[in-house]
Order: sequence, then C-alpha cells, then structure tokens
Amino acid sequence: MSLKMNEYDNESISSLKGEDRVRKRPSVIFGSDGLEGCQHSFFEILSNAIDEGRQGHGDEIKIIRHSDQSVSVIDNGRGCPVEYNNKEQRYNWELVFCELYAGGKYDNNSSAGNYEYSLGLNGLGSCATQYSSEYMDVVVHRDGYEYKLYFEKGKNVRDGLHKEESNYKKTGTHIKWRPDLDVFTDINIPLDFFQDTLKKQAIVNAGLKFVLEDEATETFHEYYYENGIVDYLNEMNAEKNFTDLVYFEENGAGRDRADKPEYRVKAQIAFCFNNEVNVLEYYHNSSYLEHGGSPDKAIKQAFVYEIDKFIKSLGKYTKGEKKVSFIDIQDSLVLVVNSFSTMTSYENQTKKAITNKFIQEFISDFVKRQLEVYFIENKTLAERVVDQILVNKRSREKAEKTRLNLKNKLSGKIDINNRVKKFVDCRTKELSKREIYIVEGDSALGACKLARDSEFQAIIPVRGKILNCLKADYEKIFQSDIIVDIIKVLGCGVEIKTKHNKNFDSFDLDKLAWDKVIICTDADVDGFQIRTLILTLFYRLMPSLIDEKKVFIAESPLYEISAGKETFFAYNEQEKAEILENIDGKFTIQRSKGLGENEPDMMWHTTMNPETRRLIQILPDDEEHTKKIFDILLGDDLAGRKEFIVEHGERFLEELDLS
Repeated sequence: MSLKMNEYDNESISSLKGEDRVRKRPSVIFGSDGLEGCQHSFFEILSNAIDEGRQGHGDEIKIIRHSDQSVSVIDNGRGCPVEYNNKEQRYNWELVFCELYAGGKYDNNSSAGNYEYSLGLNGLGSCATQYSSEYMDVVVHRDGYEYKLYFEKGKNVRDGLHKEESNYKKTGTHIKWRPDLDVFTDINIPLDFFQDTLKKQAIVNAGLKFVLEDEATETFHEYYYENGIVDYLNEMNAEKNFTDLVYFEENGAGRDRADKPEYRVKAQIAFCFNNEVNVLEYYHNSSYLEHGGSPDKAIKQAFVYEIDKFIKSLGKYTKGEKKVSFIDIQDSLVLVVNSFSTMTSYENQTKKAITNKFIQEFISDFVKRQLEVYFIENKTLAERVVDQILVNKRSREKAEKTRLNLKNKLSGKIDINNRVKKFVDCRTKELSKREIYIVEGDSALGACKLARDSEFQAIIPVRGKILNCLKADYEKIFQSDIIVDIIKVLGCGVEIKTKHNKNFDSFDLDKLAWDKVIICTDADVDGFQIRTLILTLFYRLMPSLIDEKKVFIAESPLYEISAGKETFFAYNEQEKAEILENIDGKFTIQRSKGLGENEPDMMWHTTMNPETRRLIQILPDDEEHTKKIFDILLGDDLAGRKEFIVEHGERFLEELDLS
C-alpha cells in the first residue's frame, strides 16, 4: 500500500512575517532557543545603552533583575528617537521595535554617523528582543517629553505611542521586558551572568558605571573602571606580576580588500608577565569575543614573531631546538585587547568572534612594532621574560614526552601479552561486585591470595615504600613501575590539571574497573606510612576516586587475644581493654603479626570477609583544608611540618615506635 503524500506545488512555499520571524525561529537571531539565547536577548538591549554611553551621552547604566524574571535596562543617554521619521515615512518607534534591519548605526563609517564605534550594527537587537518577549514596556525621556510604548507577544498594545510633556531630570531610555517562555525554553537568567557581563562591560568602557540591582537577594552591585583595561589588569595581577604593566594604543584606517570601503580602527592593548595569573581576553566594540577571531590571530602572530626573533638574537636556543609557540608565551602572559572599528564582520549575530582581515593586520603590525621597541628599551627585563618562556617551553616538551611514554605504558588491555607483574585478578566481570586490594609486599600478597574470595576480590602488591607523589615531578612518578601498574590495573587513567601537564588528563571514571579500591597494609608504623603514600597517589593523580567515595582502608587488628577456644581481635587499645574486662580465666595477648604472617582464616575474617571486615571509607573533605594538610605532612613545607609536630606531636607519643 503506498502512502499518499501532501501536494508540493506553488502554494507550498510560505514565509514568516512580523514577530513570527523571531518567535518561531529565535536561534537564527540569538544563536539558541535556550538560556544562552535568552541571555543574548538581554545583551542586545544593554548594547544600545552602552553605545550611548561610549559616545559621551550618559555615564551610568542601571540593570534590574526582577523577581519575576523580567529585566530592566535604564540609561541616561539621549533617549531613543521615537517620533515620526519623514525620510522613512514611519514612526521611529516602529522602526526600532517592530522592524528588523532598522536602526541608527548603518552609517557609522561616515563622518556624519551617530556612533563612531558601536556594539549594535545590524538593526536587529531591539526589535528581536521585543518580538521574543512576553511583554515589553518602554519609557523615553527626550525633547521635553515622556514617551511610553507597550508591547505584548511581539505586538504593540494600548494604541501606539503615548506622549506627554515632562520635567524629567535627565534624558534617557528605560526598557523593561520579560522574555517569553513560548520562545525560549529557559528564561531564568542567573545572577552570575549579569555580574560577569556587566563587569566585562565596565572593563572595556572606561568611566562608564554599571549598577546591578537584584530583587531576589535585595542586593546591589556596582562595576566601574576609571582607567578601563589598565585598572582591570592591575586588579587581576594582585602584585604577582614579574614585569610592569605595558599599555599601547593606536588608531588607523584600512580595507579588508582593495575594492572594499575604508574603515577606521582603534586598538588598546595592556599586558604584563605573571607566572601565577594567566589571562587572555579580547573585546571588540565592547563585545566580549569568546572565540577571538582576528585580534586573537594577530596577538599570537605578533608575540611569537617578536619573541622568537629576540631569543635568536640572544642565542638562547640550543642546537636544533624548535622555536617557541604561543602556548609557551601564554603560560606567563596576562593580556587584554580592547579594539574598535567602524565596520565589523562578526561570525554571526552572537558576536563571539570577528573576521576582519584588516583588523588582524593592523593589530599584528602595531604589536610587532611596539614589542620590538619594548625589548630594545628594556633588555634586562626582556631577557628575564624570554628565560621564563623558554622554561615554559621546555617543561611543556618534557611533559609531552612523558605523556607519550605513559600512554604507551598504559595502552592495551591487561592480558597474557600485557601483564601487570604479580597482579592477581578476580573472575567476575560484574562491576558492582569487583574489589581490588592494594597490599603491602609479596608476603601479604601470598596471605591475601589464600584468604580472598577469588570470585570478586583481586590483589596487587606494592613493593616497599612507593614514591611520594606530592613531592616528585610527573616524569619521575611515571617512571615508577608500581605506580604505573596501579594506574593500569585501575583502568580509569589519571587527572592532571597543572599548566604544563594538562595533556596528561586521561581520567574517565566510567573506565574504573572496580567498585571498591581497598588499601591493605600492616598495622604498624611502616604500614601506616605506605598507606599514606598510596592515599597521596590517589590525591595527586586520581582525586575523583576519593570524591566519588571509591577508596577504602582495610583495618588490620592490632591485637589477637585468645581465651580458651575463643579468639578475639582488637583494633585499638580501647577495644583491647573492653575485651579483657569480659574474659574470666586465662588468656593470651599477641600483638598482630604482619599481614604476610597471618593464617588465611584469620585474614578472611578480619580483613576480607564483607560480613566481618572493617573498611574505612575515605571521604572528601574541604578541598583547601585537605590540600593544606597534605602539603604540611608530605609536601615541601618543612617549616609548617615542624610547627605542626610541635603543636600536635604529644597526641601521638604512645604510638611512637622507638625500638
């Protein structure tokens, strides 16, 4: 049976009209019909207020995040023109709020333009945001009048423009609207988005104040940078930079192609070098360029070119050494570029990258010239900079070599051709039952192997005291066979977040081959130290195993107490005392032997039987506190360790092994 299809003829083609052009396809304008698109609709209205302020018309913009998820943007600019436009034969309020591709910024490149450099270019923002709103109320103060407009679901209501004389204190525009859930899937714009956006705009619009009121929390936030990106860089550096801040600014004009019109460009660049703070941010006409585009390419090209040239002039490369890459420079760089142009080609309406060829050439040439002069005039400081960049480069190359070696060591499944020395696997493949015991030495391996339930319990021994992973560098860590064997057996890889070694990060919790990872060592000083070193391994290389509560310690009994035919096990002094109180008659007390000397039945009962063993689950603690304790006890903070021992040592005197 054939299906009857609808006719496809001349009447099948249709077009969206009016508000439906946005309401039914919001992603085309805003990049998304979700929260990101809703956030972008707010930025469209904010952009118009910013453009006024940058031209010197107004010095403060207020944003209100209302409790009902509506938003207000209030500026003290000239006020949006809304009266009749003889040239267009329509009211300006219709053009601004009801007509896509209508606005006052199309002739910015001419001397008669209203805005030299503007965020708004396409004449889409105000109209598209109005179309996508549940309602929008507009109040304009200008020319001695107060004008009011009301919209609902993209349509004007209450009979067009309302106008009356007013004795307002300042001109300006007040727009309040609620994004429509019929258009966006989520309209609950979080407070931190407003905070982040307004801070960024204050940074690149020197002297323009942004005030944020949040009704839900009844809080006010103010953002103001009198000197723009210079103040911002000083704030970020927190006096940790090892070079002074450098600021360049230049204006120019050019074309993207010979047959294209000439346009004006302005670039402000501030940078310094800092080993603790690394930032690279680009802004164009106040829009934060998340993906960079032309300015990003220009900066990378200029810095690599000039720094490579300077290194060669000093003869600091070793024979056959590759030249620096930008990532080596970026590892010590704090830089912000704030550029403007009278004609801008954005990748799309979301304005996250620009593509102008001339802007790239202008910034690249400008930065090359300035860096060349900077290196000549500050040679000693410049040498310090390139020395640090070469350290970054060589550390990165060393880390990459180590990463490839580790990848080769960890590659492949554990089978007859890729064995882990002395690893004893279990039979079950059911992940929720599988346990891996990390035990102390070959003797413990033998005892645990005889005591275990081979259906679900596997064993891997550590040979001697393993490396302190907190003090060793990654190259040394991954040269340790036992550490590599443990990583290979666990199966989940390692997670490394440091600057030069981030490419090591291969961690995937879903690939963990075990439900429980159990550390099992002797109940003596050496055993406790080995246990601590294994925990340090997890803390340094796989902290998520601790966060996900996958790591356990199997407690070993401290005493074996025999009374007649009964045997008791005490795991601490208090338990020993309680057991002895309940024994009538003769008894013997024996300090527990090492794991390797225990009988299989005892091992099963005290350490491996899920019904009778005692497991201590390692729980995640406050991150900063955990880091502090690890650094004191196992890191390089010798003074802190001495102070800790002086303060807390007396609590552990009874446990000292002085034999």
